[in-house]
Amino acid sequence: MATVSFQNIKKSFGKTDIIHGISFDITDGEFVVLVGPSGCGKSTLLRMLAGLEEITGGEILIDDKVVNDLESKDRDIAMVFQSYALYPHMTVRDNMAFSLLLRKAAVEKTNERVAHAAKILNLEHLLHRFPRELSGGQRQRVAMGRAIVRDPKVFLFDEPLSNLDAKLRVAMRAEIKSLHQRLKTTTVYVTHDQIEAMTMADRIVVMQDGIIEQIGTPLDLFDRPGNLFVAQFIGSPSMNVVKGALHVNGDQAFVSAQGIQWPAGPAGSGRDGQAVHFGVRPTDITLTQSGQGIAAQVVVVEPTGAETELLVQVGEINMVVTLHGRTQAQPGETIYLHIDPAKTHLFDEQTQQRLN
Repeated sequence: MATVSFQNIKKSFGKTDIIHGISFDITDGEFVVLVGPSGCGKSTLLRMLAGLEEITGGEILIDDKVVNDLESKDRDIAMVFQSYALYPHMTVRDNMAFSLLLRKAAVEKTNERVAHAAKILNLEHLLHRFPRELSGGQRQRVAMGRAIVRDPKVFLFDEPLSNLDAKLRVAMRAEIKSLHQRLKTTTVYVTHDQIEAMTMADRIVVMQDGIIEQIGTPLDLFDRPGNLFVAQFIGSPSMNVVKGALHVNGDQAFVSAQGIQWPAGPAGSGRDGQAVHFGVRPTDITLTQSGQGIAAQVVVVEPTGAETELLVQVGEINMVVTLHGRTQAQPGETIYLHIDPAKTHLFDEQTQQRLN
């Protein structure tokens, strides 16, 4: 296990700047997820940590040792890619043992580590098979096993579940998290899927355009997003956002938008008359009695069994409401929404930073 430190890391391809001076630390044994939209620089940052990309500026430290000029093989890391990258002519056992073979490790040590990894990943009955005889999930487990046998200081995962179907992704998420809980190895995981990030991470690093927008635990980012980008990126369905004007009355406030007064609770650093974005998550909206609350017209009803998602229209904007259980509401019907002021979010319209 090891600590990892990024210190003012920069990356440019020619005159194009990709990473703009990123700094943060990963503690020993921590599971950190880098998340953000495509092109935000998260995979580039991971590849620089792995030694697969040159660093334009700054330093990367593993266990307080600068590794900028070290070859990948000398960094004591193991990486699992989006593609399984298994050798098709080798059995599962040989694929897992190959890195130790290159290091000329003792046969007894190699067999012991392969057996240990196979037991952890439930691959013992598949060791004699070739990759073509395995399912997608089994191939991904073999790729993980190949990393485990090296017993590295740091595990790196670059969108390892993108090629799997939805059901298998859920199962593999649980397997990777369970694996980390058993091995306690420092892990850096890259994904564009914020659900993966929320369910797996000890801490999440949210990136956009080569900078860090916010770092925190999954629930910290969900409950108190630091800016509008994080608010809309973290959470599924995405946060409902309405542009309006803030009105402050003592400890309480509301936002006027679409001809409606939206309850906002304490305004924090917000000023009376300030242009703001008002946000509320779909799960924080409930239905109330007819004539009370905010009138909304139902556009689409999406039952999923345990929950029902409603797409509704309020004024000229569309909003999503997630209800626990089922509803009798039908498209075209008018319903009334209740919003708890304590669960709302305010962001400055210009800076898009959190106010409350």
